[in-house]
Amino acid sequence: MTSEKPLAVAITGGIGAGKSEALAAFARHGAATVSSDEIVHHLLRRDDVKSEIVSKLGNGMVGLDGEIDRGALGTAVFNDHDALLWLEGLLHPLVSAEYLQWREDLAKLPNPPRVTVTEVPLLYEVGGETRFDKVVAITAPQKLRRARSDAAVEERESRLLPEAEKVRRADYAYVNTGSLEDLDAFVVSVMRELAP
Repeated sequence: MTSEKPLAVAITGGIGAGKSEALAAFARHGAATVSSDEIVHHLLRRDDVKSEIVSKLGNGMVGLDGEIDRGALGTAVFNDHDALLWLEGLLHPLVSAEYLQWREDLAKLPNPPRVTVTEVPLLYEVGGETRFDKVVAITAPQKLRRARSDAAVEERESRLLPEAEKVRRADYAYVNTGSLEDLDAFVVSVMRELAP
């Protein structure tokens, strides 16, 4: 029997919309999953990435443990638009390379998963949708998203594609205002279509 490449699905949406919960639901229902945040955590521990950050933003980016201090890095880049653009320019290609390699590795397994799901918050903003077969947009009203996330939602999202546009471009969209069970039921229905 010839094994087909797994179907590549991206989850995107605003801060606090519930992308991570949706990713966890896909994992529960048989998809192989990875989040861009997990990949960034891994990349920040790489010596080449660490040295680039330190040479650009200074030694204050390194914590007492010798690793990049994500809090200090976040503060530095979210208060400096040029530094944020620089960091995104450094990390986004590396993140893409990692999840593409992850998918290739899974495809080579004797029994590859039918579906792979990657959480990519800035999917449309970086033109990443071309790397996926299907896109799932998770949205929620801004008030609810603000309550779920301590991040400065308006500041960080002012430069992002509006949620309505993400929904318009996505293959599947879900307004995450209900329970985790509701979100789970949505994921089950998507998985039924993707891997019947």
